[in-house]
Amino acid sequence: MNANIIAIVPAAGSGSRMMSETPKQYLRIGEKSIIDITLEKLLAVPEVSAVVVAVSEDDQWWKHTRSAKADRVYTVTGGPDRSLSVKNALSFCRKQLVNGEQPSWALVHDAARPCVSNEKIQDLIAKVASFEQDEKNQNKTVKEWHVQGAILACPVSDTVKRASQNNIVTATEDRSELWLAHTPQLFPLDYLFEAIEACHARDIPVTDEASAVENYGGRVMVVSDRRDNIKITYAEDLIWAEQILLSQ
Repeated sequence: MNANIIAIVPAAGSGSRMMSETPKQYLRIGEKSIIDITLEKLLAVPEVSAVVVAVSEDDQWWKHTRSAKADRVYTVTGGPDRSLSVKNALSFCRKQLVNGEQPSWALVHDAARPCVSNEKIQDLIAKVASFEQDEKNQNKTVKEWHVQGAILACPVSDTVKRASQNNIVTATEDRSELWLAHTPQLFPLDYLFEAIEACHARDIPVTDEASAVENYGGRVMVVSDRRDNIKITYAEDLIWAEQILLSQ
């Protein structure tokens, strides 16, 4: 892929559902923190030129990690929610890391998703590169592309129920077209920045980068991911993640 790919890692969250005083990205699996494991994965991808980590203004843990001192790792101040952290990181990239000589892409990945497979990251990049080349051969600009970017995701395999506020099942959903969104998610850097800005201006919630692009009128492709690319959210996820990493 003839592009400058910059990994963006929003890491300003408190991880309140983990019920820990330490934010979940700084908890340890073995001898390493979760965020160190995650960044090692990203830095091992040859196409990634830099990693920008967005941390909370009052973060006390990041400076003590191995990654904070690593080459090609930059730190910015995050915002009160994920989309603002990503936007701050994108703004930094546009000012400091984009040279204009080649297209720049943002590879956004959750700090608490350390089990991602490098093979699947490569699959994601390859898929985007293939449709990017097809569209460029037709002399189209980025905003005219049939597909603006892609995300790793898993097809839903369980039966999905819709329930009321008092937990009574109201419907069984058709799962044939349902996917669970994972990260990384890969989009043209400027396009993603514009999409998030547009959503904020219209007070549209941005739950992941793909949702911003979708609301901006863009089209997003899903690339099938492994089911073990879990996001650590609850305490029991740490045990599962440790076993996955050992198997890798």
